[in-house]
Order: sequence, then C-alpha cells, then structure tokens
Amino acid sequence: MSEITNTGLLQAVQANAEPQPTAGKSIAELVGPTPFPGTVHPTAGGGILVSKMDEVINWARSNSLWPLTFGTSCCAIEMMSAYSAKYDWSRFGFEVARASPRQADVIIIAGTIVNKMAPVLKRLYDQMADPKYVVAMGACATSGGPFFYNTYSVVKGADHVIPVDVYIAGCPPRPEALIHALMALQVKIKAGLTREQIRTSMQAATES
Repeated sequence: MSEITNTGLLQAVQANAEPQPTAGKSIAELVGPTPFPGTVHPTAGGGILVSKMDEVINWARSNSLWPLTFGTSCCAIEMMSAYSAKYDWSRFGFEVARASPRQADVIIIAGTIVNKMAPVLKRLYDQMADPKYVVAMGACATSGGPFFYNTYSVVKGADHVIPVDVYIAGCPPRPEALIHALMALQVKIKAGLTREQIRTSMQAATES
C-alpha cells in the first residue's frame, strides 16, 4: 500500500500547500507517523515549538476521523472488514464507526444509491457537523454500478446528491483500498485543501 500514489491529490497538495515537502512521496509516506506540526527552536532549557493554529487543528482533525457507515449493498461487507481485527483501521486514526451523523466526521457510502434512498443520504449529510467529508466506495457509489447504471431507479453516483471528497474504484474494492482512500483524505485535511482547490489543481494537471 505504501507504493500506491494518488497523483492528482499530490499535485493539488504541491500546488496549494506552503512550503511544498510532498513532491514524489506516496500517500502512505505523507500520512505515515506524522510528527506534531511546527518547527522546534532550541533554547538553553530545551526548545520552543512554533506552529500555526490551523496546522495544529488540521493535524488533530486528520488523526481523529469518526466514520458514519452508510452501507446499502455488497461493498458494505468490505467496509466491515476494514474495521475488523485483521485490518483495524483505528490504527490510522479512524477509530470506531458511528451510527449517528452528529458524532461523525466522514460518511462512507458503500453501495447503490436508489432514488428513494437519495433524500435519506442528503438528510444524514446535512445533520453532520462541519467540517465533514464524504468517501464514495465502489462502482455503485461512484457511478451507479456496472449492473444498475441504466436503471431508472438508481442514482448514477453519490456526487449527484452530496459532494464527494474521495472516490474508490472496484466492485467491490478491497479493505486495503478503503484504508488507502481514508489515508488520502488525511493528506487533504492536513494540507488544509478544499474540494475546489483539489478539483482546480487536478483539472490544470490534466490540461497540461
């Protein structure tokens, strides 16, 4: 997993973050054991840590994400595996899944979104406190799915209902892919990037 890179996200980080320490690094290297943000200035008695409040908040926020699970079909099984003992996503700061949107930071959409379910998804998203993040897991959540894409009752991607921060390809994706996506989200949060900044940077990289 440490060899997997998300080129678009890394380019967005490099384009918007000051300074730019992320060039050529993988998602795992960027997230890896992260020290407290700031610079230590040695003094006679030890040292003084100088940092920015935004960096401290983003550092803490990225390492304490509480997911709201929204499993509607097959991908939910892989999502359950990700927080089981074998994969244990709480090692990376995602802690336990929450059943209430008011206690969650990120909603993981794992499965098909039908037209009748879309208002429920929107209501849950609206009940989450800001800042909030969205992960679309699997083909159904990202594009409507390989089997239901042209079905009248299926929404062709969760981003038709709520904004999405990270997309995961696969049918279904493996638990490692979900953990990698959450680590990519951590990079975004630590860099303090908005969805618009990432989208603009990725479009510029594609055009160039």
